[in-house]
Amino acid sequence: MAYFSLTKALLDTEHICCAFSDKKCAEGYQLKKNWLAKEFDNGYRFIRLDERAKVFIEYGPAEAGWVPVSAPNYLLINCFWVSGKYKGHGHGKALLNMAINDARAQGKDGLVTVVGAKKCHFMSDGKWLLRQGIEVCATTDQGFNLLVLKINPEAPTPSFNDNASVGNSLVSEDTETGNEGEDNKGIVVYYSNRCPFTEYHVSTSLVETASNRGLPLKVIKFETAEQAQLSPTPATIFSLFYNGQFVTTDVSVCMDSRFDKAISKIKRS
Repeated sequence: MAYFSLTKALLDTEHICCAFSDKKCAEGYQLKKNWLAKEFDNGYRFIRLDERAKVFIEYGPAEAGWVPVSAPNYLLINCFWVSGKYKGHGHGKALLNMAINDARAQGKDGLVTVVGAKKCHFMSDGKWLLRQGIEVCATTDQGFNLLVLKINPEAPTPSFNDNASVGNSLVSEDTETGNEGEDNKGIVVYYSNRCPFTEYHVSTSLVETASNRGLPLKVIKFETAEQAQLSPTPATIFSLFYNGQFVTTDVSVCMDSRFDKAISKIKRS
């Protein structure tokens, strides 16, 4: 099967894999295309299978990445997904090799990506990447790993930015009053339009879910790479906190039927 790279000129006529049949996420789907159009100008790549399938890899210069990572002269892998019947046919290795070869051709020092120490929704499969020879080079207290594949063994090792290294509290304690920051109370969400699903579920599903429970809701949307690089969480597609504690990267937690189960794990801890 053939793969091809999307370009700005093709965005109006080609699908971008995720949410192409989810009508309620049509706005988010277009916002993701708008996001891609801008990022293509920064050297971003979106390579996918030439089928109506969710088989693709996205990556670009880490310096322009929408994650709180320091990795100069590396390529940053963002979404990387092979789903359904397409698993087990070598697509993952083929797409990863394309990114590696591209990094070599551009004279980059290597590749980096953020994954969960355990499996995280809307993030790449860290265990699979480790089996490909990619290594952990940094971790956070939230349970995220930064993975690296060095092409140049002498290159500096990438790291998380300081603001994302701890990340278990959004607002530090007020040392003058002794009170926890009010911004920590209830639900706090960080998200971006890097994913077609986030806009609808944050702006609609989560608003309804919070209202049904009488919970305060604060939403922070990353509109620029600079904002995302200052994030307290490496999962800038979507991260939900409850009373200052990180809960999940799973966008489906916004739905009324999924929220309580996720939050109950935090309440028991």
